[in-house]
Amino acid sequence: MSSTFAFPDPRETRSADARETDLMARLPAQIAHAQASAPAFASSLAGIDPRAVSSREALSRLPVIRKSEVLEAQKASRAAGGDPFGGFSAAGWGPAKLRANKVFASPGPIYEPEGESPLAYARVARALYAAGFRAGELVHNTFSYHMTPGGWIMDAGATALGCTVFPAGVGNTEQQIAAMHDLKPTGYTGTPSFLRILLEKADELGAPITSLTKASVSGEFFAPQLREMLKLRGILGTQTYATADIGLIAYEAPDAQGQVSGMVIDEDLIVEIVRPGTGEPLTDGEVGEIVVTTFNPEYPLIRFGTGDLSAILSGPCPSGRTNRRIKGWLGRADQTAKVKGMFVHPSQVDQVAKKFPELGRVRLVLTNPDQRDAMTLHAECAAPSDALKAKLVDALRDVTKLGGEVNFAAPGSLANDGKVIDDARKYD
Repeated sequence: MSSTFAFPDPRETRSADARETDLMARLPAQIAHAQASAPAFASSLAGIDPRAVSSREALSRLPVIRKSEVLEAQKASRAAGGDPFGGFSAAGWGPAKLRANKVFASPGPIYEPEGESPLAYARVARALYAAGFRAGELVHNTFSYHMTPGGWIMDAGATALGCTVFPAGVGNTEQQIAAMHDLKPTGYTGTPSFLRILLEKADELGAPITSLTKASVSGEFFAPQLREMLKLRGILGTQTYATADIGLIAYEAPDAQGQVSGMVIDEDLIVEIVRPGTGEPLTDGEVGEIVVTTFNPEYPLIRFGTGDLSAILSGPCPSGRTNRRIKGWLGRADQTAKVKGMFVHPSQVDQVAKKFPELGRVRLVLTNPDQRDAMTLHAECAAPSDALKAKLVDALRDVTKLGGEVNFAAPGSLANDGKVIDDARKYD
């Protein structure tokens, strides 16, 4: 793929079989590259024959790497005077590395490299094109350019698309409004809440912003009321889902009437939805953690757990794009909780459930009556019994080292929201 993206992209409307064949054909080489170029993957994927990883089923047997693991590896490596990326990056500085153009910092701190490949952040051009942005237009970008990659991600996508970018960054509301009046951008990128602030402050100043016709928003919840308010102002608002580690993951693609349904997965990723706390893929429609495998040569993340919850939507996208879609952001997958001074993890709840194939969905609910922590495992079961309940109580204690109760629920009655541990404790 060249550094300049050509749209419309025929790959977005190819058959599902053609896409899957292409992705799986590319996967073994990326596995081999990660093993050869990123020491952390050389370790985690030791003994894996890349040629054998050419299907989703084979991919699902590889370990999920979560952000907390990357953070701990980076801290340990830096403390020892080693690689600041903890061995997960093929890019950096020095003769032995692919060149990193930039390095960003996220809270932790965790550091992310941006390489020279357009398969990194410039892929967001696809989302902007779907949102109605076109070459030759001016984009007012209000994501931060300071230390974090948000501003640079959108900037890279807009420039790859052929747009001109005004790097507004965050804050300075009245100065931003003045720049928008002077330059008259047609596109906005940033958080939805800051766009609302700009529009309402401009109204208050008696100088409404009228040049905007589209907005690609990200970073926080996009309320339906705000989407409708923008529509009434003649602004088509769409969501882009991207992370510092991956770049673009999915995006809303409106149909000819501006209607959206879910978020289309980017063409250059493999996205799985797995049971929180595990690497086990879920069926379409089940809510779980978004796990991504990239084809980025500089940062070759294999089965990277984003920590975000979503689900695969069935059926075609109204825009005509044929890739799989996710529902959008549905919460966080990291539901680890401390109970009576001990950590309880979603993977432990899954370990208990797997001992009993007669169970459906399960959910561990934490409460604190009389300010004392208590656990109750709610489990769907078609044929509950006292004997099964006793076995579950024992298994819960064996796995978590904590006592708890068990309540049976009717099959299909527990919410399909990806929640494995529900911390309902109150501290009034």
